[in-house]
Amino acid sequence: MDVALRQTIDRVRDAAARHAPLRIRGGGTKDFHRSAPRAGEPLDMRPLAGIVSYEPSELVVTVRAGTPLAELEELLAAQGQCLPFEPPRFAAGGTVGGMVAAGLSGPARASVGAVRDYVLGIEIVNGQGELLRFGGQVMKNVAGYDVSRLMAGAWGQLGVITEVSLKVLPFAPAETTLRFVCSQADALARLNAWGGQPLPLNASCWVEDAGVGTLYVRLRGANAAVEAACRTMGGERQDTPGVADDWQACRDQRLPWFAERARGHALWRLSVPQTAPVLHLPTGVAPPLVEWHGGLRWVQAAPEHGDALHALAAQAGGNASVFIAAGAFGEDAEVGFDADPALAAIHQRLRQAFDPAGSLNPGRVMA
Repeated sequence: MDVALRQTIDRVRDAAARHAPLRIRGGGTKDFHRSAPRAGEPLDMRPLAGIVSYEPSELVVTVRAGTPLAELEELLAAQGQCLPFEPPRFAAGGTVGGMVAAGLSGPARASVGAVRDYVLGIEIVNGQGELLRFGGQVMKNVAGYDVSRLMAGAWGQLGVITEVSLKVLPFAPAETTLRFVCSQADALARLNAWGGQPLPLNASCWVEDAGVGTLYVRLRGANAAVEAACRTMGGERQDTPGVADDWQACRDQRLPWFAERARGHALWRLSVPQTAPVLHLPTGVAPPLVEWHGGLRWVQAAPEHGDALHALAAQAGGNASVFIAAGAFGEDAEVGFDADPALAAIHQRLRQAFDPAGSLNPGRVMA
């Protein structure tokens, strides 16, 4: 056992013995998140970095949690491979452990799956300072509870991630983006219709810019499939070099729609079925930015609209949560999560099993 791992274990054991909170931190690129813990002794995971193994022919890579995400993506790109779920970066310095702990996925999530779908195995230090391994390096590790994927979206509350094995995929042979000027209702109808056809849909984004609704659809797959889809779907083809940068800006929330959020407004994340119709937002709330073929609606709204947004999402069969709080340090966090009693009870039992002292990232909300 190397020094960095031993120090991590000792820090967790000491914190548990003293019932002292630990604030697990990688690159700090998600500190803006409304449930980010503000108290606790910092546990810096960046010293625990490095590529453990990489087998391009097997489509699997094992890395330590403090490894910079950019370093991993550069390694994969050199072999023509990638993380298909497009983990958001938000800022430079994000780590692989933070990527898994947050469980956040980019524009392609609705088509290719989420972070947890690519976690094959994981090593963690639980709240008692025990080093545990779950899963492995192949997809056939299915015996017992799938604890490794449980860590995706747990925000570090079930254990300190120290190492993770991920499935990777080759880059698609062909890619293009189609642009359609249309209303939100028309965009949702198109996406629902296309979803029932054998089309290489990869990502979509509808946004209202200067009062004009525009739908962008990214196609990825075999050359013949992409070309055939372009002929079938219509729209204006976007093949300029800047299109890839635009999708990265969407992934990292750098589009003008995100940057122009009004002071005092929170960024809400409404997760609903893809078939959900246009949500009639409260008066004064601007149209959303729609991703994931209709399944993800980003909304900018003042805290007083929270109850209405919760109700709208629930009526559509989904849920609403604050992604970025309106004020500093998440003063409005109490209105930010749909606390399903059954789910809350499961979360509580999991925390009791993995971290009985409650010292790991207290204040976070598991996804």
